[in-house]
Amino acid sequence: MADGTKSPVKFLREVGKEMKRVTWPTRRELTKYTIVVLVTVVFFVIFFAVVDLGLSELVRIILE
Repeated sequence: MADGTKSPVKFLREVGKEMKRVTWPTRRELTKYTIVVLVTVVFFVIFFAVVDLGLSELVRIILE
């Protein structure tokens, strides 16, 4: 393999080594991060729904 590519076995071995070095979040951190993401998504859903309703009403008023 003169072009610099590695064998799949060597690649997977290196991936395994790197995965052992990863710092995984604790259960508490993961729960906290998940709640933050869900609250943010709900906020944006409500925000864009209100904006959409407002713009729809504005267009309806202009076109009448």
